[in-house]
Amino acid sequence: MAKLYFYYSAMNAGKTTTLLQSAHNYRERGMRVLILAPALDDRAGLGRVASRIGLESPAEAFAPGDDLLAWAERDVAAHGRLDCVLVDEAQFLRKAQVWQLTEIVDALRIPVLCYGLRTDFRGELFEGSQYLLAWADEMHEIKTICHSGSKATMTVRVDDGGRAVSDGPQVEIGGNERYVSVSRAEFKRIARGEGRIEPAQGALPLG
Repeated sequence: MAKLYFYYSAMNAGKTTTLLQSAHNYRERGMRVLILAPALDDRAGLGRVASRIGLESPAEAFAPGDDLLAWAERDVAAHGRLDCVLVDEAQFLRKAQVWQLTEIVDALRIPVLCYGLRTDFRGELFEGSQYLLAWADEMHEIKTICHSGSKATMTVRVDDGGRAVSDGPQVEIGGNERYVSVSRAEFKRIARGEGRIEPAQGALPLG
């Protein structure tokens, strides 16, 4: 039975690597996948997803107003059977788009695997993550570790001096130079101004 899956984590936990491995597993068995990625995150180039360890794949770049159900239907009409839809940086989905993904699962019977952050640098839910947490059939945490040795569950945005940034837009594209994954206790400590953290000390994937 097709399901909507949400794989979430803090920054730099290997979400895109896991997505690309899943896509490879499907393709290795002769199955066809559709990879979707938000157009606003063009760090790997528009229409591509790439992991920090060098894996990459073409993807379809979607905008906030795009109808993902209609996209999947067009893909099936043009290319035939579709075995899986994978969504990178799923936190940037809109509420309507998460609902469209549930329709891909329920009406088209195609599994959808979403990979994204749960919360932003202020500890608040992203719109896409909020509704994936509400509507996904299955949720799985991709674990990573804080520089303190504890499990990292939060993401801190930092400036060039390693100081936590508490103001600014929710969405600001960046990588290791701007974001650090930390434990909740460390997130609180840094937010209180009791310390700073170098971006190079970012979290390491577990397993």
